[in-house]
Amino acid sequence: MNSTLDLNGERVRQALARATGKLLDSRVAAGHWEGELSSSALSTATAVLALAVLLRNGKERLDRPLLTTCRRLADQGTNWLVGNRNPDGGFGDTVGSPSNLSTTALAWGALTAADPGCDQAVAATRAWLTDKAGSLDAKALAAAIAARYGEDRTFSAPILTACALAGVFGPGAGAWRRVPQLPFELAVCPPQWFKWLRLPVVSYALPALIAIGQVRHHFRPTRNPLLRLIRSLARRRSLELLHTIQPASGGYLEAVPLTSFVIMSLAAGGQADHPVVLRGLDFLTATARGDGSWPIDTNLATWVTTQSLAALAAGGDLEAHLTAVERQKLRRWLLDQQYHSLHPYTHADPGGWAWTDLPGGVPDADDTAGALLALRCLGGGDAESSQAACAGITWLLDLQNADGGIPTFCRGWGRLPFDRSSPDLTAHALLAWSRWREDLPPRLQSRLQAARKRGVEYLAASQREEGAWAPLWFGNQAAAGEENPTYGTARVLLALNRLSRDGDLPGGDIRGPATAWLLDAQNPDGGWGGAGGVDSTIEETALAVQALADALEAASAPGGAMKTSLEVAISKGVGWLVSETQGGRDFKPSPIGLYFSKLWYYERQYPVIFTVAALSRAASTA
Repeated sequence: MNSTLDLNGERVRQALARATGKLLDSRVAAGHWEGELSSSALSTATAVLALAVLLRNGKERLDRPLLTTCRRLADQGTNWLVGNRNPDGGFGDTVGSPSNLSTTALAWGALTAADPGCDQAVAATRAWLTDKAGSLDAKALAAAIAARYGEDRTFSAPILTACALAGVFGPGAGAWRRVPQLPFELAVCPPQWFKWLRLPVVSYALPALIAIGQVRHHFRPTRNPLLRLIRSLARRRSLELLHTIQPASGGYLEAVPLTSFVIMSLAAGGQADHPVVLRGLDFLTATARGDGSWPIDTNLATWVTTQSLAALAAGGDLEAHLTAVERQKLRRWLLDQQYHSLHPYTHADPGGWAWTDLPGGVPDADDTAGALLALRCLGGGDAESSQAACAGITWLLDLQNADGGIPTFCRGWGRLPFDRSSPDLTAHALLAWSRWREDLPPRLQSRLQAARKRGVEYLAASQREEGAWAPLWFGNQAAAGEENPTYGTARVLLALNRLSRDGDLPGGDIRGPATAWLLDAQNPDGGWGGAGGVDSTIEETALAVQALADALEAASAPGGAMKTSLEVAISKGVGWLVSETQGGRDFKPSPIGLYFSKLWYYERQYPVIFTVAALSRAASTA
C-alpha cells in the first residue's frame, strides 16, 4: 500500500468503530433495522388536502369522532406546512430541498382548502408560483405542471386533480378542463393486458388511475356517449378492484401521497364513507408524526436491513459485529419477508421481496437482490435459505427485460421512466446471481449463465460515453438533469468487480472507463457529489470510496499509474468522510432518494450505512 494511504490509522479506526456502533445501535427491538424517512412537505400537503376534502364532503356520512380526528390531523399538518415553508415562499420535498413547482402547488391547495386563515403563507406561496409558472391562471399553471412530467401522468394528473379539488382552478366543472381523464375503465381488463394498453401511468400507480379517473369522470364526463356508458359501467368493478388491492394497513404502497390522492378523489366523488376511504384514513392517522408531518412512506425496513448487513460484511467480518443468535434472528426475519403467493396488486409471482415489512409493500428487483445477498452474508447454507434463494433468483430471471436489463416491478413495462430497465438494478441482480451461482441446481445455473451474459451486454450498451451509468431511484438535486451518476457508477462497478473476481464477467471489460469517471468526478475537497463539480455529500462520497477500494484489488501491479491514482483518491475520500462525520459521530443525510416521479427523500440510515461500508472496504485493502 502507498505510504500516503494510512487506512489503518487511529483516526480512521476510531471513526469506523463509532460509525459501526451507531449502525448497530439503530436496530429496533426485533433485531432488524427500520430507519427513518424524512418528513415531506409534499406528503403532508396531500394528507392535509385529503382530510380537508373529507371534512367538506363527509359531514353527513362520517361520525363525529372521525370528523374530529380529521380536523385535528389537518390542523397539525397545516401548522407544520406553515412552519416549514422555504424562505422564498415555496416548498421543497424535504426540509433540505429547494422549492419546486409540484410541492408548492400542492401546499398552496392544501393551505387554501384546510385553513382560510393562512393568509400570509398563502400569499407567499402564490407569489412563488406566479414567478415560476408565469401566472396563477389555471391554464398556465396546469401547463407548467404537465410540462414537468411530460407524457408520464403518474404524478401530473394527481397534482392537477388536487388543485381542482382545492378550488384553486376555479369553481364548477370548468376547473376539471385542466385535469386529463385517466382511463380507469382499463383497470378492469386482465392484468396481463396492461403492458400492451399503453397506460399513461406507471405500473404501481393503478390506485391513482382508478380513483382520479373516476373523480374526473364524476365532475366532467366525456361527451362521447359510448365511452361515457363504458366508464359508468366500469365504475363499480374498478371500485371493487381498488378495495381488493388495498393492503390491511390501508396505505397503497405504504405511501402517503398515493393513498391521499385516492381518499380525496373518492370523497369528492360522493364516496366519503367508502371502505377504501375509511381504511385510508386509518393509515393517515397511524402514519402522522407528532410534529404534524407525514413521510412519503412508512419505512424502508427490508431495504435498510439488507443494506446494513452488506455494510457490516464489507470488511469481511460480519461475525465480529453480530452474534450467531443475532444472525439467526435476522435470517429468520428476512425469510419471513419473502412473498410466497401471487401478489394481489401487481400480480407478481412468488419469490420476491419488497422494501418494507408492512402489508403495503410490493416485490421489486432491488430489494429481492438485496435480500438474496443478505441471506448469503448470514450463511445461507441451510435448506430453507437455499430454497428461498432459488425462488428469489427465479423471480429475478423472470423479470429480465428483452434488452437484458432488470426493471423494478414488472417485465415489459418500458414506455414510462420508472418502469424501464436500469443499470443499478441490473448490476444488483447480477451480483446476487453471482453469489449464489455455485449452490444452484443445474437448470437454474444454465438459465443464469445466459441471463448474466445478457445483463452484462445491457450494462455495456447503457454505459455512457464518458464511462458512467445513471441509476433509476436515486438522484441529486444539484446535478445536471437531477441525475446521480456517482451512485449509478459506483453500484455497477462494485458488481462488475465482484463478477470479475468470481470469473463471471463475460465479454469485454467495461470497468476501466467507469473507474476513470469516478476518479475524475472527485471534488478538490476529497469528496464526491452526484456528479463532478457537485457539492460533496456523505452518501455519495462513501459510495465512491467503496467502489474504488474494491477496484483497487483489480488494479495493475504495485507502482502502476492506475493503482497510484486509486490509492490517492481513496485516501482523500476517507479523509473527507472522517472529517465530515466528525470522526464517525455525526451523519447529516442528503436528499438523494427518489420516490415516484421526481419526489425526493432522505433516509437517516443511508449516510451511516454507506460510511461503514466505505471505511470497512477501504481498511480491508490496507
